[in-house]
Amino acid sequence: MGEGAKAMLAKPIHLADQVAKQAGWQCLRTECTELRSRAERLATLLRQAARVPDLYERPASRVMADTVQALTKAAAAAGRCFQSHSRLRRFFTLNPASGIPRTLALLDTALVDVAWLIRISSPPNPDDDDDDNDGLLHGLPNIAQNEPMLGMVWDHVARLQTGAHSARAESAATLASLARDSPHFAKYIIEEDGVPPLVRLLKEGGDDARGHAAAALGLLGRDEESAGRLLQSGACAALAQALKEPPARVQAAAAEAVAALAHHSRKCQDVFAQTSAVRHLVGHLASGIINEHARYSVAHAATTTTNGGSRSAATPSPPQPMTSLHSVVLAKSHSVRQGESGSSIHVQHQARKSQMQSVVHSAIAANSTTANGAATPPPTARSSQKQLRPNGSSGRGPRGGGEEDPAAKAEMKAMAAKALWKLARGHVGVCTTITESRALLCFARILEDDDDAGTSLRFYSAMAVMEIARVAEHNLALRQSAFKPSSPAAKAVVDQLLRAVRDAVDDGGDLLRPCVTALGCLSRTFTASETRVVGPLVQLLDEHEATVTREAVVALTKFACTENHLHVNHCKAVVDAGGARHLVQLVYLGDQVQVEALILLCYVALHVPESEEVAQAGVLAVLLWASKQAHMVQDTRVEALLPDARARLELFQSRASRALMGTGASTYAIKVASFGDLTTNIRHKRHSSMLIVLFVYHCSSFVS
Repeated sequence: MGEGAKAMLAKPIHLADQVAKQAGWQCLRTECTELRSRAERLATLLRQAARVPDLYERPASRVMADTVQALTKAAAAAGRCFQSHSRLRRFFTLNPASGIPRTLALLDTALVDVAWLIRISSPPNPDDDDDDNDGLLHGLPNIAQNEPMLGMVWDHVARLQTGAHSARAESAATLASLARDSPHFAKYIIEEDGVPPLVRLLKEGGDDARGHAAAALGLLGRDEESAGRLLQSGACAALAQALKEPPARVQAAAAEAVAALAHHSRKCQDVFAQTSAVRHLVGHLASGIINEHARYSVAHAATTTTNGGSRSAATPSPPQPMTSLHSVVLAKSHSVRQGESGSSIHVQHQARKSQMQSVVHSAIAANSTTANGAATPPPTARSSQKQLRPNGSSGRGPRGGGEEDPAAKAEMKAMAAKALWKLARGHVGVCTTITESRALLCFARILEDDDDAGTSLRFYSAMAVMEIARVAEHNLALRQSAFKPSSPAAKAVVDQLLRAVRDAVDDGGDLLRPCVTALGCLSRTFTASETRVVGPLVQLLDEHEATVTREAVVALTKFACTENHLHVNHCKAVVDAGGARHLVQLVYLGDQVQVEALILLCYVALHVPESEEVAQAGVLAVLLWASKQAHMVQDTRVEALLPDARARLELFQSRASRALMGTGASTYAIKVASFGDLTTNIRHKRHSSMLIVLFVYHCSSFVS
């Protein structure tokens, strides 16, 4: 028992002894004998509570406060009944007839509460073989009559500390359910010291208990303050350790808790980054997707010895399939060591050629996996599989034995991807660890899978890629190391992002939005020869969902902005894909994307003002109209770009008009045709009130 509990019990024990002494034979009223008996019983219970090794201090503080109050009133009542008082003092000492019965009721309440406190704080009797009594609640104490949920929380937290294994698992599940139902209950659990027993249960309990404890910890971290309390109690370290140990359902619950804490607290995110949590999460994600055991299947050159004991020339064995980038790296280092030992130049050239082919094939190695997601390892690698498991448990199987449930494995993968998404958000260290662990290939393989059963896994993977791309956008070192154009993993990820954009996945935009955002953040990584990215993004400008259209406009702006060294090439690609006409319509009619579309249109006008498509789309008229709109020019970005874009476009448009002075009729026809297309789109979008206004602007631009 701590010093706080001892100090808490010292005063009520002293008061109980004092009341028992005052209400003895010197008391002149017969009711004082009842007062004395209750005080003696209460003193006995208080001393018994003092001998409890792990007294639950949170309810004990309330119980002792009410007990002290009852004993104080009892001492005052007993003090007024001394026989040694003079008759005059007895006459003037008022002691109502209902005073002592009321005090007796308070003492009875204190007796019940102290007995309840001892009962919940004491471990179960080892001689009792029946565990049913331990599984029952200990009743509602009098101090929690007005807050019954508080009494339930006390009871379950106490069972976590002193109950049997089955009772602890049941209490952890109940606390998780309470935390899921209401933030108020979650606050109760944290304030009533429910986190330390949950952390201890996560470390030492059985499989079911650990799973419920991990789920409860994740649900308790609802905000930054709560996550900080969990961090102080060691929950982050316990969850990181739980990611390592099977079974899969416990690892899934731990991964979900990691995601929740990392989402609400930057400090928890830093703690997880310093532990092995990221490595374990990547291992769970890669299991069955990229066969990491292939690192042991690299074929070594067979050497033979002559009769004199000298080593003969090495003859390379047939190459084994390499299904991970790590195996490619080992193969490369092995061939380099062979070259240093005296191989001929021809052999080195052939080795380098085979290495390059292996790198290319390794990028698509995931496609050659079997139906269960893992390639069949060669015979030389099967023995090594017993030494290293994908979950990082060093060959340690599930605690219960047997095969893991496929549904639990799928849930574990989804929660691992979700945890990586939350951990990577704005954290350079975590993003670097993820990219160095070759997790990008895992994400690419997951995004390639069109199975409906893995929808949540694909979404979480896309969100993780998006967060990594966001960090890489502002971090040159990460961008150069993880998304360099020659990287097979980067190519695979970009291919899948583009496929999702082209296919315009029919999932309400949930998967499409992160893919579009990721492509925009990676705009600086594409070379001049990479012309396949801008076109699919331009096609999304005609998307009816405003959120998708906005993400597409923002992504294209990152391609067309001046900070991008290939902004001229990208602006030409936007115009060639028909983006100018879409942007004109968005500036006029796009309620939620007007400003963003105008900014992109300004970049296009700045960088490719000589484009004929820009002139035909009526961009100059749009810029003139936008310069008179107060809600647009108030934006600082528009204020900086619009005057230059308008002046530059007017310069080139005036030159073109002088060169085409004799072709006014054709220009007017172009204007009318553009207006006709625009009105068709306006009717489609049900904005017919803008028809006359747009016609006036198009005609005024023709006259000018």
